[in-house]
Amino acid sequence: MYKILLVDDEILVREAIRDNVKWAELGFELVKDCENGKDAIAYLQAHPVDVVLTDICMPYVDGMELSKYLYEEYPQTAIIIFSGYDDFEYAKQAIKYQVSEYILKPVTGRELKEILLKVKEKLDKSQELSKAYKNHTKSEKVIVAKTLTNLIKGTQRVETCLEELRECDLAIKGSAYRVAVLDIDVYSELYEIDEEAKKESALMAFVANNIAREIVEAHKAGLVFQDNDNRSYILFYTNRVKEEKKEVQGIAREIQEKVWETTGLTISVGLGEFVTSLEELDTSYESAIKSLTYRYIRGDGVIFDCEEADAQKSAEDLEDILSALIAEIRKDSQEGAFRVLDEFKCWIRTNDVDKNQAIAYLHQVHYRIYEGVVEINDNARLEDGDITAVLQARTLDKAIERLKEYTQYALTSVASVVQSSKERQAGLALDYIQAHYGDSDITLQKMCEYLNISTSHFSTIFKEETGKTFLEALNGVRMEKAKQLLRETSLKNYQIAEKVGFSDPHYFNIAFKKIVGMTPKHYAKEHRQ
Repeated sequence: MYKILLVDDEILVREAIRDNVKWAELGFELVKDCENGKDAIAYLQAHPVDVVLTDICMPYVDGMELSKYLYEEYPQTAIIIFSGYDDFEYAKQAIKYQVSEYILKPVTGRELKEILLKVKEKLDKSQELSKAYKNHTKSEKVIVAKTLTNLIKGTQRVETCLEELRECDLAIKGSAYRVAVLDIDVYSELYEIDEEAKKESALMAFVANNIAREIVEAHKAGLVFQDNDNRSYILFYTNRVKEEKKEVQGIAREIQEKVWETTGLTISVGLGEFVTSLEELDTSYESAIKSLTYRYIRGDGVIFDCEEADAQKSAEDLEDILSALIAEIRKDSQEGAFRVLDEFKCWIRTNDVDKNQAIAYLHQVHYRIYEGVVEINDNARLEDGDITAVLQARTLDKAIERLKEYTQYALTSVASVVQSSKERQAGLALDYIQAHYGDSDITLQKMCEYLNISTSHFSTIFKEETGKTFLEALNGVRMEKAKQLLRETSLKNYQIAEKVGFSDPHYFNIAFKKIVGMTPKHYAKEHRQ
């Protein structure tokens, strides 16, 4: 029998409901009736019940306040609200407090009976699931889960783990193995988790684990288990690595779809690398866990397969992005700066950067914005900002939003300072050179068209501000880039010449020796790492 509490300030209503409902036949016991929410709360503190049937409009504590109290203190208690007020605001609050049913007075006996049966059905299902979950924690599955956890983490000898599994009539087959980790997104670090979510997390993880087990067993593809972190793990095994790769991803998608259909929750799946011995399972486990960190970059509900990761990160590409960002800030272009930040976000995603690397890059971009504004004018009152807001963002998208806010703040700071036109034009020219030094057809004319200034006027102010001609500045940048490539790469001289904007390798050798004081070959011999 489920215990039910009736709350209504009208004694005739209470008596009518109390005396005309066959509670026992419906599976309920009416343990008490109260005339307001205040009395109900006092009773509930000493006598918790399964269902509260309450009116809305009552003195002292009304039905909405009582529902809020139950939602916060007794979240497992079902709430049925009835009222003479067809008010949408009440309905919205009822949804907020997870009220099971909302009905209008007058309530017929038949209508109330149907609602009570519906609530009982929900309570029965919840009770069965909770009972199954409790039984699960005491079953053989717990022993198996502990053994498999030790096996994939490498914290116990393989022979010992296999012997323990044999005692449970389990065997690991195949010649190649792979670990997968399944994590319900809403309970992950991507989201703020309230107390109610924490209470639900273990039960929902149990449901997801059962779904995964049914699907994997149907495919005869491996073993499914849970650790104490509410994540589910799969130990895949096979003799056909090539075919298994697609099958594993298909199984992961099938699990995702079934979990969503059953619970309305998304899960992310991290697939570790294939290994050919059980002694190497910890490697697969670690790569599976690491692959989930890409959720920060790509969002939730994704399958992350470390076998497909092909990072092509380039520090030179990042430097170009940073230079472009500062150039847009110098031009006081918020639109341009935001566009570059979006390009930066795409660069991170394209290169499969993990969370730790992404955070390092975000820190670098944040500081470069600050540094760039100070370089533009050291009188600008720009603080380096609260980098914590960027670094503690739960996803890359949110981190980029914080960076855009800081960029907007930076542009406002720059705009508040009257800059010298000469300094501005010279700075834009230097940015242009940094961005285009690798173009063999870069000319003074092209740059002045970009700056919308005459070549004669530009040449004068550029020389005054930098002490160099345009060509001297361009060749200086080109030679610094060439020296870097000579030190850090094994590229041929003609390849380096092409990268730094010289179409003629012979002329590059002459220019290099004139500026640096030695040939590229000699410089590489002395400085190459």
